[in-house]
Amino acid sequence: MTTATYDDHADWYNDYMSPSSAGEFIDRVHTTLGQLLGPGEGICLDVCCGTGAHTAPVAALGWTPVGVDLSRGQLRHAGHRLPVVVGDATALPLADASVPAAMCVLASTDVPDYAAVLREVARVLSPGGRFVHLGVHPCFIGAFADWSEGTRIVLDERYADRTRTLDSWNPAGVRARVGAWHLPLADLLNATLAAGLRLERTTETGSGGIPNLFAFAAVKARH
Repeated sequence: MTTATYDDHADWYNDYMSPSSAGEFIDRVHTTLGQLLGPGEGICLDVCCGTGAHTAPVAALGWTPVGVDLSRGQLRHAGHRLPVVVGDATALPLADASVPAAMCVLASTDVPDYAAVLREVARVLSPGGRFVHLGVHPCFIGAFADWSEGTRIVLDERYADRTRTLDSWNPAGVRARVGAWHLPLADLLNATLAAGLRLERTTETGSGGIPNLFAFAAVKARH
């Protein structure tokens, strides 16, 4: 069972991810999420939903967001935004082929085994169901990347380190508080394919010339 590391930071994170604090970043997250998810109906499972910060753009597309997270502290906030259940993303409390859509937003670095999360997503998706992954860019965000110079990012050999770390160039950011597991880009894409999901579209965005977000849409085979 994954430890709910966000419990001690839930109130802070709720404020940190609010539109007034996150500003352009959260707007870009939600625009990208909407483009990849697209309109639909029925449940869209928000895996590792946290405080439910990404509920509004999903509901605006016609979906019914339902959240699952291990952190009861975060779910105190999420419960005001969408139906939620306490659960481990590596053992989702849903039946096989039971939801038409799922998403995991800014949470892939919060779990030690994201490949297991992807397998669970594939299990609960109905045939033809859509999954959207949106996270920090695995090539440019992590303990191995120093953004202190702004326009020039310095990378080091820790890109290959997949263990959890609290190291971060930004001592006031999320990762310095809760840590992160790094998942290199090839590992992320290969784990998605191995789970039985077919990549449909990828995208990367940033506020400047270097992207800090990487996202993709994938679908589960119909047979």
